[in-house]
Amino acid sequence: MSDRIFNFSAGPAVMPEPVLRQAQKDLWNVAGSGIGVAEHSHRGKVFDRIFAETEAAARELAGIPDNYKVLFLQGGATLQFSMVPMCLLSAGRTADYLNTGVWSQKAIAEAKKVGAIHIAASSENTKFDRIPDVASIRYSDNPAYVHFTSNNTIYGTQWTAEPPVPAGAPLVCDASSDIYARPIDIAKYGLIYAGAQKNLGPSGVTFVIVRDDLADLGSKDLPILLQYRTHVKDGSMHNTPNTFGIYLMGEVFKWIKAEGGLSGIKERNERKAKLLYDAIDASKVFTARARAGSRSLMNVCFFSQSDELDARFVSEAAKRGLDGLKGHRNAGGVRASIYNAMPEAGVQALVDFIHEFERALD
Repeated sequence: MSDRIFNFSAGPAVMPEPVLRQAQKDLWNVAGSGIGVAEHSHRGKVFDRIFAETEAAARELAGIPDNYKVLFLQGGATLQFSMVPMCLLSAGRTADYLNTGVWSQKAIAEAKKVGAIHIAASSENTKFDRIPDVASIRYSDNPAYVHFTSNNTIYGTQWTAEPPVPAGAPLVCDASSDIYARPIDIAKYGLIYAGAQKNLGPSGVTFVIVRDDLADLGSKDLPILLQYRTHVKDGSMHNTPNTFGIYLMGEVFKWIKAEGGLSGIKERNERKAKLLYDAIDASKVFTARARAGSRSLMNVCFFSQSDELDARFVSEAAKRGLDGLKGHRNAGGVRASIYNAMPEAGVQALVDFIHEFERALD
């Protein structure tokens, strides 16, 4: 009998089983070195190879052009909320933000501390149950950049395509919860950032893809770790990086490639999401939080007619080995995070339990 259950946590989240199995071995002795991967110096040859392979795999999977740098930083997306405007928003300019939920709001709040901000579109008036219509977006004149959150974990919404932006305005994306969940045209972006702990690995690494010209922006009087140029110059090793986290990301990239790359992962994610949304839409008990057309493939949020019934569902699901289903405190209800590594069997088990739970209520 397996001692593993299905982990629907929003993050840190489920990781691919083959990655965990390999990590078990490499924590003891990686690459025949006689030393575990978490013990190797970030200045040594063994980690040099691991780092180079990880970056190369990241570039290959997403087709990252040569004029973009790949960085492995710390501080999570939260630090990027500050670092982006500190480096990209110069005096006298305005940055435009698309507000689709709590994480967008947090990014906006930090950017306001740096300079002028314009909210170009928002779905707050409908409690973030949708992605704003493109026709509703109103940009400022000549924005320094346009920022959006590609997937919203709390309310379960996701952009299906990049928002169109004014000519010359770099597109900046917080892709923390759907990075590498589908093919992406990096050339449409100026900068992408993501916490690793949902689709790419463990917590503690912030993955950044930044165009060369943007990486050199920002005052050189900024604290040294808050300048992208510092991390470009020193290859993400100005200070000691999260070596184990970067190693695990490399293993996840290998797993994604083995699963058919980003196209294969997208097809898998679409199958899982359809299975679960179909069950919710057919339910007499549960309702999906996000509107059709804006629904996330990563975070499926739903609710019943009462908080008490939601809590009962979450509690009984946990007894069946379906863990992490409690909705975020800002939204309540139920949330099933079905990131890349969630097996289709896990989603089927959840669908089966939804049916079982409903029958018990009859």
